[in-house]
Amino acid sequence: MNSPVRILLVDDHAVVRAGYKLLLSQTEGLEVIAEAATGEEGCEKYARHQPDLVVMDLNLPGFGGLEAIRRIILRDRQAKILVFSIHDEGVYVSRALEAGALGYLCKSSHPEVLVEAVLTCSRGMAFIDPSLNIQAPATRRKTPPSGNPIAALTPREFDIFCLMAQGHSVRDTATALSISVKTVGNYVTIIKEKLGVSTNTELVKLAYEHRLLTPGQLTEDQTHPEQSDSCL
Repeated sequence: MNSPVRILLVDDHAVVRAGYKLLLSQTEGLEVIAEAATGEEGCEKYARHQPDLVVMDLNLPGFGGLEAIRRIILRDRQAKILVFSIHDEGVYVSRALEAGALGYLCKSSHPEVLVEAVLTCSRGMAFIDPSLNIQAPATRRKTPPSGNPIAALTPREFDIFCLMAQGHSVRDTATALSISVKTVGNYVTIIKEKLGVSTNTELVKLAYEHRLLTPGQLTEDQTHPEQSDSCL
C-alpha cells in the first residue's frame, strides 16, 4: 500500500483550517500532519515535519505567504506548495509562481477542485485554478513582465507595496519582514518612483485599481490615509 500524501496546512483562520482538514482527511491517500497560522510557523513546521505538500494561504500574519514560500523553497528546492487564496488577480498568481509555488487555487473553488489540486501538485505537476484562464507552467519559472507597472516590482518590493497599501506603517512593515526601518524606507522611495506615485494614499488607490486589496485587509489607519503619509 502506498504511503499517504502528508500535508501541511498554513492559514491564519483555525475554522478554515478545520474545514480543509476534514475535507482532505476524508479523501483516501491524503493526510494532514500539521497546521500553522503564520508564515513563520509554516516555515518552522515544514522544517520539522518535512511534508509532501504545503497548502499555503497568502494573507498571513508576520511576513506573509509569499515570503514563507520563498523561505521554504530556499531550504528545499523540491518543496511542493499549493497556494490557496482569496485573490484571483493574475499578479498574485505570477508572484506565487515566481516565489516557487507549484500550484494556485482560489478559495471560491468547489471542494472537489481543492482535492484535485492537492493530488496534482503532490505528484509534482503544476495546477492553476481553471477559472483564472491562466496556463499552468510545465516547470517553475518566472512569468514574463506585462504592461502592469506592479509587475516591474521585485519580490521584496511587492511585499512592501502590499503591506504599505494595507495601511501598515514603515515600522510595522519592517517588523513583519524582519528588516530595518531604514531599509523599508529606502524601498518605499524606490517603489513610489517605479509606480509613479508620491503618497501612501496613491499607493492604496493603485492597489485597489489592480484589485490587490479587499476591505478586510485594511488597517484602522487606512481610514485616515493622510496620517500614514506622514509616517514616511
